[in-house]
Amino acid sequence: MARIDSITVDIIENALKNIKEEMDVTLFRSAMSPVIREQHDCFPMITDAEGKMVVGNFGSHIPEVIKQFPEGMHDGDVIFVSDPYSCGGSVSHVNDWMIILPIFHKEKLVGYSSMFGHVIDVGGPVPSSMPVTATSIFGEGIRFPPVKLYDKGVLNEAIIKIIKANTRTPLENYSDLMALVASCRTAEKRVKELCERFGTDFYFEALDALLNRTEKMMRHLITNFLPTEPVSFEDYIDDDGLGNGPFKMKLTMWREGEHAYFDWTGTDKQSPGPINYYLSEPMFKMFIGSFLISVFDPAINFNDGFYDLLHIETPEGTLMRPKSPAALGCRTHALSRLFDVLSGVLAINSPESSPAAGYGTSPYFIFSGQDEEGRSFNLMEVMYGGLPGRPIGDGLDGHSWWPAFVNIPTEYLETYYPLMVNYYKTGTDSGGAGKHRGGNCNEKLYTILASGQVSIHDDREKIQPWGINGGEAGSSSSKLLIKKDGTQIRLSSKVDNVDVEKGDQILFITGGSGGWGNPIERNPNLVKLDVARGLVSKEKALNSYGVLLGEDLEVEIEETESIRAKMREKVGELQSFNFGDRDQTLVKL
Repeated sequence: MARIDSITVDIIENALKNIKEEMDVTLFRSAMSPVIREQHDCFPMITDAEGKMVVGNFGSHIPEVIKQFPEGMHDGDVIFVSDPYSCGGSVSHVNDWMIILPIFHKEKLVGYSSMFGHVIDVGGPVPSSMPVTATSIFGEGIRFPPVKLYDKGVLNEAIIKIIKANTRTPLENYSDLMALVASCRTAEKRVKELCERFGTDFYFEALDALLNRTEKMMRHLITNFLPTEPVSFEDYIDDDGLGNGPFKMKLTMWREGEHAYFDWTGTDKQSPGPINYYLSEPMFKMFIGSFLISVFDPAINFNDGFYDLLHIETPEGTLMRPKSPAALGCRTHALSRLFDVLSGVLAINSPESSPAAGYGTSPYFIFSGQDEEGRSFNLMEVMYGGLPGRPIGDGLDGHSWWPAFVNIPTEYLETYYPLMVNYYKTGTDSGGAGKHRGGNCNEKLYTILASGQVSIHDDREKIQPWGINGGEAGSSSSKLLIKKDGTQIRLSSKVDNVDVEKGDQILFITGGSGGWGNPIERNPNLVKLDVARGLVSKEKALNSYGVLLGEDLEVEIEETESIRAKMREKVGELQSFNFGDRDQTLVKL
């Protein structure tokens, strides 16, 4: 076998990263759904011939899907899947459509490209296909087990007909599906060019080197940062939208030598409602690796090279591994809260090295109906919240858990949907106070310009995001319907088909995030800047940070020093975790 040098490995690695970016660009320019096109709710991947992810985000699902085709893969095949239960949770609800494309070079399989994206509507009883009231996956829309959308280059027209007949948005869904295929074909073309340039043997050797490099670095992280004694942490989802809850998510972690173990035993049983999350083992391994790499060594490339070092236990019949046909449509509450739990368990022995909790969900605003000209519309917008305070600095204000996600521009919303955005801003004082402030929430006020129905998916309404290492807890979420006559109606965080009329308003407030470190250690000039920017009020500056600001917002230095001295005497030993009102809230619930 040819011996490859490290420079060539680096060239191929960066070429693959660029290919992944080109996959995204192809999709964004071709898809029609705003959740994909504007918000970038999609995840690309390129693997080796065995299906191991070399570049990507979510970990490889390829082997589990491919084994369902005993006839094997051929040049021109394209696989389509949207059923979580038939692909081990590789897609986590039926709105996520995944394409897998085998890549052949000179009749030899050299890898796979894959992309999945969230399409707006796949049928079911409510627009956008994520009913809060679903009690099984059968009530959430059409789903496809792994099928060949193209068989040796020939399109299966029957699949297209079935798709179009089972959605409120047939044009958008067809365009999104073909955009996903085009994205994978882009990767196919570029990978073939790499094989042509370097030769298949060199290409294979480079992929092995990339996987081995990541494994070696991950062994170092596991050995140096994970405990040998088991530690546990738990957090809660408020409810399932059907009156059940809260639901506990508990994770225990330890290491044995260079191997790490993560056990979800103690997590509550699966929910009657649709907040269950079918946790894919490869995906969770990628989450763990992503977290460790991001915190301790961001230079490491994400790939499947370290998977053999991680061991996952997820009891069947629980919230994180429900039995079919449990409903999964609102699984993002558990999916996002997973990061808070993972952060917490890693922080047990070193809170000074870990972030606090964030808004811990993926809020959705859904608005559908017919405009005044009789045209149907269906909007689903992903909302964001506060990201947690961190050892290296403040949390991000009004940001997505997924770094690549962005907001839908107001101009786009107001052009294509009958609504007006009155304001879109971060919520003052919603981030937990800390030496490094927790990120603030989002507040968005809509004015409805056509009668229709609004659905809302959110969490952290009852149980706050916790602070760490002396930081305070962040704020909870809330929703308000303001009728055109001025009547105000509180909406729950999970509700379907709220009737709205022209002139009504919806105020959508997401959760904030926890702060990191003792607030009275924060530089007073940073507190002054927060107040000037509207991120912190003068009252919170005084009460939480011990900073007295004058009328001109200048720091009253002597008074501030005196106030902070008194606060230090009262504080005593700092808490590793500050759960806010969680204990009292859990008792009430």
